[in-house]
Amino acid sequence: MSFWCSTAIDASSADGGFAMKGKGRYSRCVVAGPLFAALVTACEVSPGATADAEPLPSAALSQLAPDSLRERVLTEGAVYRFVWSARGPWAMHLVSAELSRCDLDLVVVPATGPDGATRTRSAVTGMRPAAPLEALVGVNGDFFRLDNGAPLGSEVTESTTHLSTRPALAWDAERVPWIGVPVQAGDRMAFGPDTVGPGGGSGGIHVVGGDPELLDGGSVVADLAVTDRPSFAAARHPRTAVGLDTEAGLLWLVVVDGRQPPHSVGMTLPELANLFLWLGADEALNLDGGGSSVMSLGARIVNRPSDAEGERPVANSVWLVRDPQGCAAPDQP
Repeated sequence: MSFWCSTAIDASSADGGFAMKGKGRYSRCVVAGPLFAALVTACEVSPGATADAEPLPSAALSQLAPDSLRERVLTEGAVYRFVWSARGPWAMHLVSAELSRCDLDLVVVPATGPDGATRTRSAVTGMRPAAPLEALVGVNGDFFRLDNGAPLGSEVTESTTHLSTRPALAWDAERVPWIGVPVQAGDRMAFGPDTVGPGGGSGGIHVVGGDPELLDGGSVVADLAVTDRPSFAAARHPRTAVGLDTEAGLLWLVVVDGRQPPHSVGMTLPELANLFLWLGADEALNLDGGGSSVMSLGARIVNRPSDAEGERPVANSVWLVRDPQGCAAPDQP
């Protein structure tokens, strides 16, 4: 049964009152516990949506029991969803992207000075990838040092290389993603099938660090630092994370607002890991959170950052982009 609904997003919604404009299909469904089935039946298929399109996996719908669910198709193969559930309460910003699409790519953008080398911190909205790439959605990346803005984990981009044994997300030129703990061999680091040395990687690999790894092979990883760092892991905070559903071929970018009741209280790391399980992911990585958590659709922030000042400058960002050259056949020798 299709769940795409035709009601437009309004300006008084629980997701911060943003009005999304421009390209994309818009939809809205309001779900209220036991009325869920009746409301789903009442929905109409949005123009252009596939007949079997569903808003979220059934496990997520069952566990979250969303009171509000809004969707926007960013481009073919990439969908933004805002989900609000009174069970937290949680305000969740979820982006899914089809890994099989040759025109979708993931890039890590470092915050550097005008010379392209000096470390600094920048707003995610100020780190949008340049044309010809179309910046669809960006989130904050790794944890960082407050004194100089250097990331605590690995960062590999076209202009920077910083290697660490902390968990990471890697994405190579073949658009093959990997989440896990890198393996060090001398001065080189293996991120799954890709190896990076001090001089950088080959084949356009991008890497961003995080901590801790949430899911590995479909299972929650240990106790997610709840014992060692309870104030960080067992308390509810704003969260940013990335996950992979290798069976369905989906990448998930997730931001959960926090520290703002009754809008959203945030999640513990076990709650965040369960969210990814409900979404169908079997691999997931926690990124920097708290006041750093932000999601931007293009240049527009769609979540509610918890800092009173708004968006916090961070060390790097992760962007889902549409590459108009991505499906071009490689040059023949």
